[in-house]
Amino acid sequence: MQTETLKKNERVEEVFNLFIKHIQGFLQEAKLNHEEYTNFVDWADRLGRKGELPLFADVFLETHVLRAMYTDKPGTQPSLLGPYFVENSPKVEAKDGNAYILTQRPDEKGEVMYFKGNVSSTNGKPLANTKVEMWQNDASGKYSSFDSDAPKYNFRGHFFTDNNGDFEVRSIVPLPYSIPTDGPTGEFLDYTEQHPMRPAHLHLMFEAEGHETLITQVFFEGDEWLETDVADGVRLDLMTTLRDENGVKKAELDFVMREEN
Repeated sequence: MQTETLKKNERVEEVFNLFIKHIQGFLQEAKLNHEEYTNFVDWADRLGRKGELPLFADVFLETHVLRAMYTDKPGTQPSLLGPYFVENSPKVEAKDGNAYILTQRPDEKGEVMYFKGNVSSTNGKPLANTKVEMWQNDASGKYSSFDSDAPKYNFRGHFFTDNNGDFEVRSIVPLPYSIPTDGPTGEFLDYTEQHPMRPAHLHLMFEAEGHETLITQVFFEGDEWLETDVADGVRLDLMTTLRDENGVKKAELDFVMREEN
């Protein structure tokens, strides 16, 4: 039987060697003993078996990665993809005037909200026909396809900007919510005496030809969890004001995409 020869990946080797170099420095500074190390390995094993590794990485690691990559770059700052993204969302066709209606049930609860924005490039040009992917939680604070009994793509969908790079969508006001606390991630929160709450937010992903994909979130001024977001995902340029106009909530924010190198 012929054994398949694996091709050496120099990038993997480079990154791993850097990891070992810095983990050695970390271990010297932290002064871990062997019992603490084995306890960590056991906890990490349970984290994986429980299926919480993406949750933990999104909540506690991704924000530091993004800040290291993008803080000094032009354009809208990215924020967490989060563990509740679902691929292949439907294209939103329904409209209320000029606003797309994000996929939802006919009797959906929650405060009606119209959110609009503009998408442009760092070169100042509006980006027409940009794909906008949007998802959020419902009036119970839950995400479809995960901890909700709602249809799979409830409050999920994609649509496209117009010739001026503008879009508007009708949805409901999202709610603050707690990340899961019944597994190893919850144990970590207990160890560090942290709360599990995230402020209310919208998830948005933008795709335009010749530009880097922008994955970000939108937050609302006045939310009680903004300064203590468990995922540390809040950015000042991702804040908007939720206004009340004739009993309907309205908000807006513009987005700037970076050109591909």
